[in-house]
Amino acid sequence: MGAQYRHNHYVPVWYQKRFLPPGQINQELQYLDFQPGFFIDGRGVRHEKRAVKRLGFKFCFAQDDFYTVNLQGVDYTQVEQTFFGPIDSNGRDAVAFWDSFDHRTGDSGKKPDDPFNDLMLYMSTQKLRTPKGLGWLTEQARLRGRSDDKNMMLRAMIDLRSLHNAVWTESVWQIADADQSQTKFIVSDHPVTVYNKRCGPRSQWCRGYNDPEIWLQGTHTIFPLSLNKISILTNLSWVRNPYQSPVGTRPHPNPYRGAIFNMTKIQTLRHLSEEEVRQINFIMKSRALRYIAAAKEEWLYPETFVSKSDWNTYGRGYLLMPDPRAIAIGGTVMWGGGKGGPGALDEYGRPPWHPEFEKESKSFLEAKTLYRFQGEFARLFGPYRRGQSFDLGDRGIEKDSDELHAYHLSLEEKFK
Repeated sequence: MGAQYRHNHYVPVWYQKRFLPPGQINQELQYLDFQPGFFIDGRGVRHEKRAVKRLGFKFCFAQDDFYTVNLQGVDYTQVEQTFFGPIDSNGRDAVAFWDSFDHRTGDSGKKPDDPFNDLMLYMSTQKLRTPKGLGWLTEQARLRGRSDDKNMMLRAMIDLRSLHNAVWTESVWQIADADQSQTKFIVSDHPVTVYNKRCGPRSQWCRGYNDPEIWLQGTHTIFPLSLNKISILTNLSWVRNPYQSPVGTRPHPNPYRGAIFNMTKIQTLRHLSEEEVRQINFIMKSRALRYIAAAKEEWLYPETFVSKSDWNTYGRGYLLMPDPRAIAIGGTVMWGGGKGGPGALDEYGRPPWHPEFEKESKSFLEAKTLYRFQGEFARLFGPYRRGQSFDLGDRGIEKDSDELHAYHLSLEEKFK
């Protein structure tokens, strides 16, 4: 059994490397341990160990035999060798693809065979494979009176590897960048991070290994793609109605089903300010379990500039929200022919025989709140769009005309 499969990285080395500035000679990160421990000197005096160390990738986010399975006294490394191998390999190419994705060029250089599904599988697995993710699985097993044996938890991780895919597929996607910020993104020991404005770090949803579920209305999923790029996934129902409870459940939350992704609706070209990058880094640090890392030590301390007490008001309450002016009502997709015959799914993944198929479109309730939000967003952030999508062959609107901006402003009052 190869020793290389027993030193397990729960955040892959290839992913860590994406957080080094171009041209940096030393291949090391500044690595912060929230629990550095203590040592006793020769005089018997107790000292706290240094919390930040400069370490190579081999020593960051890794643990010996973290994925090793023991069966009848024999250690097996198949989880590392055969399960994570292809997921990481395909995930590496997919992350690189989305990091450089741009509607304007029509492609982003070398395109993997299936960049969307490869990214979804990598992200969903990454959310479960960390100490925090496996800790959460263990707690769920105990709550249900099931075995919390390590071997069983690794089996559960494999079985649940696509748990998040349907909800993320139906989310509104942004790819934002930090190119105008001196501060860049950090990487944490739980890099697929979630944020819900109602669920502060001390809330019941965030205790121990817990995170707010991704199918809660107001939960955003954030995943840094590199030092300078980040993907932000937001429930469509939250963009259409941010006035409802953030901890209510989104329509059709069942994760075990098919879903349809529309690449043209991805919002790109959002340039984050330094304040916004620091707020995002603070969220990632707050949701990490024990370790974070960055190219520069000062980036490890976003709390120097960001207050935990402002958790629900970052970015005027809309830090991670995509631009609602690019969002429309409806979204049912229909198809015909093929081996499976014709079919359809609405924007929340419900087929025509579902009792709530197209419920939101037919009731006009989401339309009213979306129009109101479009007006509020225009008032708060002005005529320039915060991200552009690709619609009907058009790259999208960068700035609303005076007439369109005035129209959007009128919606807030009209639909209150």
